[in-house]
Amino acid sequence: MNEGLALLVDPLFRVPLLTGLAASLALAPIGVLLMLRDEWLAALGLAHLAAAGALGGLALGAPGLAGAGLGALGGGLVKGALGRRGNGVYGFMILIGWALLLLIAANSAVGEGLGQALIDGQLYFARWPELIAALALALALLWALPRLAWPLLRARLLPRLDRANGRAAWRTHLGMDLVAALGMAVGTATLGLMGAFALVFVPAWVAFRVAHGWRATWVVAGIFAVAGYLGAFVLALALDQPFGPVLVAVLVLLAWGASALQAGWRLLTGWR
Repeated sequence: MNEGLALLVDPLFRVPLLTGLAASLALAPIGVLLMLRDEWLAALGLAHLAAAGALGGLALGAPGLAGAGLGALGGGLVKGALGRRGNGVYGFMILIGWALLLLIAANSAVGEGLGQALIDGQLYFARWPELIAALALALALLWALPRLAWPLLRARLLPRLDRANGRAAWRTHLGMDLVAALGMAVGTATLGLMGAFALVFVPAWVAFRVAHGWRATWVVAGIFAVAGYLGAFVLALALDQPFGPVLVAVLVLLAWGASALQAGWRLLTGWR
């Protein structure tokens, strides 16, 4: 563990560390809003399209980050144009993205190894373009989330209010689809397919279970995501393991621990 902490401040890992930190801070609030809409599967569906787009871009000689953005944004735009709600459409995104990812890997010069790297995550190879993209995403969310959170919360609690007042709710939902697509494009290109999905889903899942109040939900999700990310980064370096699987394992174990602590607290206090 001491070796991992020493490598944490090594200049070689400074850019990857900051890239993943910015991405985790951005993905956690996206997960909260997707959980609010009961569309948490969006993260996995968009991640598959982003991975397929990244591999397709690399096969054509384009940057993987650009291909990931086009793949995820394309899925978000199609979903918004269709006006579909719920997780069903994202199930088809998973299947389409998975099929494209494997077919591109099998029929291009980039090979299956790079496709597997996109699934596992390439955080240690992140450089300034990935860091700039992650920071830009985090800054964009600072502007977008306050404009999306209240309309989405209102649509969840009072679904007929926008229609009664003649509000164009589709703009808010399309905006959320595009924000989620951008987040998953950056997350998948840096943290890997399952790592990005885990940072969207697990912190939000924990926050919705343990937080008391809407503001506390944001705080809990953010703290959980950052703690899980930093713990996984140190552990993966110390044990010389691939980052993506370690991140997923750490987040799942932390979620189990949080759930167990909550159950114990309820048992002791009689709170329901």
